[in-house]
Amino acid sequence: MTRCVVIIPARLHSSRLPRKMLLAQTGKPLVVHTLESALRARKPQQVIVATDSEEIAQAVRSHGGQAVLTSADCPSGTDRVAQVAQKLPQFDLVVNLQGDEPEMNPRYIDQVVELLERNPQAPMSTLAVPIRDPQLLHDPACVKVVFNAGGEALYFSRAPIPFDRDGTWVPQQQRPLGWQHLGLYAYRRQFLLHLAQLPPSPLEQVEKLEQLRVLEAGHRIQVGTAEAAPVGIDTWEDYQAFVRRQRRRAA
Repeated sequence: MTRCVVIIPARLHSSRLPRKMLLAQTGKPLVVHTLESALRARKPQQVIVATDSEEIAQAVRSHGGQAVLTSADCPSGTDRVAQVAQKLPQFDLVVNLQGDEPEMNPRYIDQVVELLERNPQAPMSTLAVPIRDPQLLHDPACVKVVFNAGGEALYFSRAPIPFDRDGTWVPQQQRPLGWQHLGLYAYRRQFLLHLAQLPPSPLEQVEKLEQLRVLEAGHRIQVGTAEAAPVGIDTWEDYQAFVRRQRRRAA
């Protein structure tokens, strides 16, 4: 049986929304909501929060979760996940779920794991959802991905891809304007440890997208498709909207 762990990177400081992982207007910290979403997935055997903050670790533990302290010097969430995975040789696959994704569908976590189970040559997997709104297609904050008929990623970009040069691309049910990339990944553990040792690549540095390091190094990323993107929490407005949704669910 494939053994899988979800590792949730959660750092204390955030440029756009300071201390967002500990915001608790719903009655529990944001990172705990993300933890609970991950615990509802079927495939993983364990869920761990990887954090540079004792305060976050205590918040997670006080709600019955598992937290591991990592170096404050980790340059990215991927490095933080790899630092924890280094000490977990019993797991074959590692899922990287961002701490500010409290509404991640647990089925999506299972799906990225299943993609690697079905594609033994792929060292890494992720998901994409259809883009129907032209404004979203042209929004650089929305990361786009194109992939081949076998579901292998060809490129990720903040620019609109594919670019409709002649204006003839008509969206259909099976052919949207484009595909939005979800920042949810599964890795084979040894590949994740290798990836953390690779230097940032030129395209990665230009687009500010870590996954381009994988493609530039000649590795494969298997892409699955999902129905809708969860709303990540980047701003105070995002968080307030999340609180309202939670209160409606509890009503």
